[in-house]
Amino acid sequence: MINWNGVFPALTTKFHPDGSPDHDTFLKNLDAQVKAGVNGVILGGTLGEASVLKASEKQELTRLVVSHLEGKLPVIMNIAEGATEDALARLRAAEEDGVSGFMILPPMRYLSDHRETVRYFSELAKATSLPVMIYNNPVDYKLTVTLEMFDDLLAYDNIQAVKESTRDVSNVTRMINRYGDRIKILCGVDTLAMESLVMGAHGWVAGLVCAFPEETVVLYRLVKAGRIEEALAIYRWFLPILELDIHPKLIQYIKMAEQMTGIGTEHVREPRLPLAGEERARVISVIEEGLKTRPVLPKI
Repeated sequence: MINWNGVFPALTTKFHPDGSPDHDTFLKNLDAQVKAGVNGVILGGTLGEASVLKASEKQELTRLVVSHLEGKLPVIMNIAEGATEDALARLRAAEEDGVSGFMILPPMRYLSDHRETVRYFSELAKATSLPVMIYNNPVDYKLTVTLEMFDDLLAYDNIQAVKESTRDVSNVTRMINRYGDRIKILCGVDTLAMESLVMGAHGWVAGLVCAFPEETVVLYRLVKAGRIEEALAIYRWFLPILELDIHPKLIQYIKMAEQMTGIGTEHVREPRLPLAGEERARVISVIEEGLKTRPVLPKI
């Protein structure tokens, strides 16, 4: 059982300069997330550079996090595969390694139609008793999980949540009107987080939380407590930084922020490369300005 309310960091995978996994820095960041009061963690997503991780590395990281957290927080594994068979294998391995639930993307690389998309999610949902969150991100992955698809998918009790990344904030209201509390809605776009939460989203799958865990958690809690003016002050400060989440190089951008806040490094695995030149200077400038004007957070 997962309580889908709250902040769920999409954790980055940490590397040494040579590209090998850096578990010490990963755990340092994880501890910062726990201290800030996040409600669960997500492994193996886009920010986690899952596409360049070997299956053995994903398994090692999963076991590390499950062991380190000792049940304090749910550990959610992202499933993003091209073949249903591969997705099922990844799901079963992660369940054996002790994860609490799954976030599942539609099939990778092939643009499946309604029938194929529903079949794919259904096969995975049937293969586990653990909770499932559907990841709906047509901007980056070119396929919309439509309301008509959800009509079919909600026949499975363990499909409990959606990571709402359509960038259409009215979709929050649309889903609440259609399904009530049957499905939990988690905003998946940092720059629409406050808008989505005000409109009734239950949670936030966050990116810049990787570098700013306390600010992210406090912002979420203020909105949910109805302290909107206080939340707005933080959100307006935060927005230029949150915009680092909506760029093709969001991984490099967010890792730079982690490095500058002292809970990560900028190291990525090729084909990604560290930021350079004017782009590097611009991203650093945005983060430096945010650090210079970092707000004093209210108690909540």
